[in-house]
Amino acid sequence: MFNVAILAVGRLKESWLREGLAEYQKRLSAYCSFQVAEIPEYRLPDDPSPAQIEKGLEEEGRVILERVGKVPFAALCIEGKALSSQGLAEFLARRQQEGSSFAFVIGGSFGLSREVKERAVLRLSISPMTFPHQLFRVMLVEQLYRGFSILSGGKYHK
Repeated sequence: MFNVAILAVGRLKESWLREGLAEYQKRLSAYCSFQVAEIPEYRLPDDPSPAQIEKGLEEEGRVILERVGKVPFAALCIEGKALSSQGLAEFLARRQQEGSSFAFVIGGSFGLSREVKERAVLRLSISPMTFPHQLFRVMLVEQLYRGFSILSGGKYHK
């Protein structure tokens, strides 16, 4: 079975977001082995300097790259490539043909380090809009479910 993971900086704090994630995680189990790994957010002062932000991104990036290991991954970032739901489904189909595992990486409020973006096989943007990172996690899982539903000919995607 195809293994899909999300590595996300920070914890889901709101119960309604955890419930939404759990619902789509349950639905995804028909198509893949799915897991979410949370990476601790680097603590920054209330008004961090650019150097402090850079240090935080580097520390988070080091942990992300350790956790992802050799698994290919997509870095979620605003400057990434935008895909339609059908495009994401086609991307998932190609990844399944090329290997048994794939990950999606979501950064914290300041994004992802340069090293993480450079190592990614895809820089992916869901929208030019800005979303709360916790809500975005649920949105991504819904899109993964939609993508697998498209691939299987399911009726979820209309």
